[in-house]
Amino acid sequence: MPAAHFSACPDCDLLLNRALPQIGSTAHCPRCGCLLHRPRTDSVERTLALSIAGLLLLFPANFLPLVGIKVLGHEKDGTLWTGVMTLFNEHQWAVAILVFLSSILLPFINIVLCLLVSGHLHHNRRHRYLTHWLYWLQHLEEWAMLEVYCLGIIVACVKLSAMAELQFGLGLYAFVGLLFTNALLTSNLDGHLFWQRIAQLNGQHYEN
Repeated sequence: MPAAHFSACPDCDLLLNRALPQIGSTAHCPRCGCLLHRPRTDSVERTLALSIAGLLLLFPANFLPLVGIKVLGHEKDGTLWTGVMTLFNEHQWAVAILVFLSSILLPFINIVLCLLVSGHLHHNRRHRYLTHWLYWLQHLEEWAMLEVYCLGIIVACVKLSAMAELQFGLGLYAFVGLLFTNALLTSNLDGHLFWQRIAQLNGQHYEN
């Protein structure tokens, strides 16, 4: 049997017959029990809807005030973008670049790629870069670390609450919404199904 009909377990490297379980069921490795695949219901449609929602939330999350600080009658608002620029102005270029990539640029690229791939699959449209988009999507999503930045915001709010009055802005609510949307995107995107649909559009046998 051709090697394309087999796949290896990511945990124990057991060679298994390639199979796509039905929606509602799961595929586990018979030797170590590793979860190999859990098909998602309406994965393409849900990914498309969530990517549109994420794109709408991305701009207010980045450019509207997250937290306002009031000290001795003076007020100052902070946004994701002004935080990056402040780090640059203080010559902390490495930290500024890391924050910019993980909290602004890569989440934007991740959502746009989700929108492009799911949109083409939903309308059954071929594109010569469709496989490249899905490949980069699966390799870049782990670098969009909104959760880490959210933890930093929580820590900062706890420390500042003892010395100043805090006011939460619309940007913070949009950021929390973006965080949940991004998590839902990750859980609803069925990579096996997407590769299968792309192969069908290209008239190829599914081998991923």
